[in-house]
Amino acid sequence: MTGALSRRIRWILALSAVLAAGPALSQPKELPRLFDARERIARPDLTGLARLRFLTTVDFPPFNFIDQSGKLSGFHVDLAREICRELEIEAKCQIQAVTYAELMPALDEGQGDAIAAGIAVTAELRQRFAFSRPFMQLPARFVVNTKAAGSVANPADLEKKPVGVVSGTTHEAMLKAFFPKLEAKPFPDRNALMSALREGSIAAAFSDGMQLSFWVSGGVAAGCCVLVDGAYFSHRFLGEGLTIMNRNTEPALTQAIDHALLALSRSGRLEEIYLRYFPNGIY
Repeated sequence: MTGALSRRIRWILALSAVLAAGPALSQPKELPRLFDARERIARPDLTGLARLRFLTTVDFPPFNFIDQSGKLSGFHVDLAREICRELEIEAKCQIQAVTYAELMPALDEGQGDAIAAGIAVTAELRQRFAFSRPFMQLPARFVVNTKAAGSVANPADLEKKPVGVVSGTTHEAMLKAFFPKLEAKPFPDRNALMSALREGSIAAAFSDGMQLSFWVSGGVAAGCCVLVDGAYFSHRFLGEGLTIMNRNTEPALTQAIDHALLALSRSGRLEEIYLRYFPNGIY
């Protein structure tokens, strides 16, 4: 099992647990706009396009999963449909679920035309594939135990209080780089980190904002904790964000997807999809 695949499995298991815990109650924050409102991306001629088949998985909730009726659902699924609608190629649009390990081989072999499954953009992958512009970024955030931490308005209020992180993760490295005055306390895994936070043996934790937004209002947290205002982003530590991947031999398709994403961002439809699956926001 590769390191990337192992991290994905741990991430999926953690997020599945917090999604099952119940809906969040905090106020939603707007989806940050990643496109310049003045920007123009021309829509290429797609009349010769025979098919646009998006590949995704079923194990990355709330982005891709099988719903209670047995249908393929999720943020990426709805986004793919909106891209096809914006490009006026709905009759040619298909969405197919495969395993995570099958995604890139299926794209290479022409079994699909684009991947919407949260694959992290790397320099190595950019040599093999093309990527759309990012349409969503997943932030890092602080969460505090209200009894252990007291009133916390910003990270400076956490000085001289232990802030938990999972050891060896990008979030640990990001915490140390962004907030060198804070006392980072490493934990071997996420379960140990969140248990310590819930019990109050640490004042705060620094981790993935999406997981935290579900966890704070779930049954496991039992009302112990709240998110601190502020979402933190970093290309160095957290990557470029969520994109659509396709073959680098098809620049017109990449441009068409970028055109659609820009239009969806400008019209507000991208935010509508975001709030459909993150009704309380992650920012």
